[in-house]
Amino acid sequence: MLAEELDGADPPTCTVQVRPRIQQHDQTNRGAHVELFIDPNGRRGIATQIYVQLRDAIGDGRLVTGDRLIPSRMLAHELGVSRFTVTDAYARLRAEGLIEGQAGGGSVVCGTATRAVVPVATAALAPTARAARVQLFDPNPVLHGTFDMRPGRVDASLFPTGVWRRCMLWALSEPPDQYGDPAGTIGLRAALARWVAHSRGIAVDPAHIVVTSGAQHAIDLIARVLVEPGDTVAVEEPGYPPVVELFRLNGADVVGAPVDEEGIVVDAIPAAARLVVVTPSHQYPLGVTLSHRRRLELLRWANTHEAAIVEDDYDTEFRHSPRPLEPLQRLDESGRVVYVGTFSKSLAPSLRIGFAAVPRSIAPAIHALRQAIDWCPPATTQAALATFIDEGHLQRHLRRARQVYRQRHQQMWSQLTQKLAGRAHALPAHAGLHITLLLADELADDELRAATRANGVLVDSLRRNYHFDAPTSGLVVGFGALPTDQVPTAVDALAAALASTD
Repeated sequence: MLAEELDGADPPTCTVQVRPRIQQHDQTNRGAHVELFIDPNGRRGIATQIYVQLRDAIGDGRLVTGDRLIPSRMLAHELGVSRFTVTDAYARLRAEGLIEGQAGGGSVVCGTATRAVVPVATAALAPTARAARVQLFDPNPVLHGTFDMRPGRVDASLFPTGVWRRCMLWALSEPPDQYGDPAGTIGLRAALARWVAHSRGIAVDPAHIVVTSGAQHAIDLIARVLVEPGDTVAVEEPGYPPVVELFRLNGADVVGAPVDEEGIVVDAIPAAARLVVVTPSHQYPLGVTLSHRRRLELLRWANTHEAAIVEDDYDTEFRHSPRPLEPLQRLDESGRVVYVGTFSKSLAPSLRIGFAAVPRSIAPAIHALRQAIDWCPPATTQAALATFIDEGHLQRHLRRARQVYRQRHQQMWSQLTQKLAGRAHALPAHAGLHITLLLADELADDELRAATRANGVLVDSLRRNYHFDAPTSGLVVGFGALPTDQVPTAVDALAAALASTD
């Protein structure tokens, strides 16, 4: 019988399509499928194999109430078996009350079939010790609260949806049919070169730009190309936790260099450091700007010690003072600075677009590594962004966003200094989308989290940005995602949260 039903030695498979039953007022468009695997040499008959696999799919919730099974004639054709074999399997499911027949509607899964618990396979694998030490920086990025005051959030209402949609539709007029350049399309790289020349005074050849999935991806590429396991890497202390985790994961010996009112203390950087990561325009999380004097000191240090500098310019587009300082890359005469930019703050984090402008000596290695990891960035998004930049939409969007964020920054600063006087000290910030508070009382992170969330406030602790020194009790207060008219109420809620810890 098997020889008559199955032709060939390889076990066939079939995806059983499930057609959702559309009920009145049901606006969902549910779809599902299960894969059936038929073994012609198995001990069980083919009808039994079909029955068991569909029974298990219903039992563990892969098929749910109302899902329609593929008609028996079609399933028999796709599996290469007789229709009688399929109808036999369906009849057994129907006899057990797992499916029911509907006039003109085929077979439908019944509600009495599903189990609440899905069986979990035994997990024999374990991460390496190095990987196991990596901690999630944001364990719940989609968490919602009444007042979202977390740093790194942006105002979604400012996103130019209509213009971006037109750019995407234009990009889709020529669907990509091949893998692309691992460094990014030449159109976007040229647009980025023009953009940083205009906005930051940086002269860079498009051939030395690589398009990435955000700033963190760019830093990862740089780490893999410039740092060997065991090399020393210096970061700002306090600093952005994912950067520390990333370098540690690459096997580097990560050390911290303190930050004062002028930025990173160059004299405190270990001589053994092969690479230094800095956020000079708006230090994360303290918010200070690296002074011009320190910038020159850092460049001299790098030349003396033959080290590299990663300049993370993550939110420089939003300055609240009229005098920006020159980027390190512009001051660099030796080709030691790698400039990293991102559109996560200027447009939207979910776009996952960033870039690195790298010295020509390492550009080929960066490009090759980019291809080895995931071959190339998404071509359609790149084409849309290139058009968005070249047609002036980015500049117009930033002019509008700067006005909104500047007003919001002023409002937040005023409210924090007035309503939290005596409880917290706000550190000056002349750029970016957050303000850091130093708390007068030492409070544990668990206590802070419980108090703020009880008052509807989502905010980050300053403590978790320390990796080497004794942490300072404080809060990193973002205002990017908070509507300006809600700032006073949000600060009231924050003040109430801190008062509840007395």
